[in-house]
Amino acid sequence: MTTNTRTLTVSALAAAIALTLAGCSTDADDAGADAGTTQEETAGGSTVDPAAHNDADTEFAQMMIIHHEGAIEMAELAVEKAGTEEVRALGERIAAAQGPEIETMSGWLEAWGEEQPDEAHMSGMGHEGMDMEGMDQEAVMAELSGLEGVEFDRRFLELMVDHHRGAIEMAETHRESGENADALQLAGTIIDDQTVEITEMANLLSSL
Repeated sequence: MTTNTRTLTVSALAAAIALTLAGCSTDADDAGADAGTTQEETAGGSTVDPAAHNDADTEFAQMMIIHHEGAIEMAELAVEKAGTEEVRALGERIAAAQGPEIETMSGWLEAWGEEQPDEAHMSGMGHEGMDMEGMDQEAVMAELSGLEGVEFDRRFLELMVDHHRGAIEMAETHRESGENADALQLAGTIIDDQTVEITEMANLLSSL
């Protein structure tokens, strides 16, 4: 074999190897791209549609918004009238925590194409978990507004404990029949957070 022939053969072999490697690289890249696409599609496919919900989710959001609004109204009164710093601080924390949750639930209702709670929903104050010791929100606020100092603190704590128990009851009911993952997660958060606050309020009551 001549030198020129050997050179051509080696060059041809090198070119063939290069083409083969390029082909493998392209196949690997395509496979990687396909895998990435598949993973993205899988990840997307496994994510529950944020608009997916049922009537229980809608009712939970609407009624819990009203319930939270009542808690904030009571909490803000505690910030104004509480006789102890501990109760005043509790009122501030309750208002700070439940305000954003109202915004979150309002956003869900908008995304779901459902109605925001309005005066028509206020008739639901007799709904499970809404009353406090048999009183509606208006009666509770009237009673608290007439109290001062330690008397206010004690009654606020008693009524807020009952209010929190109502929220927990509503959240537990929703976890049994709700569908939307975010709403179910919030229900769990409400149960956990307000159970802790009930214990805190019970301890405060025992110290007054």
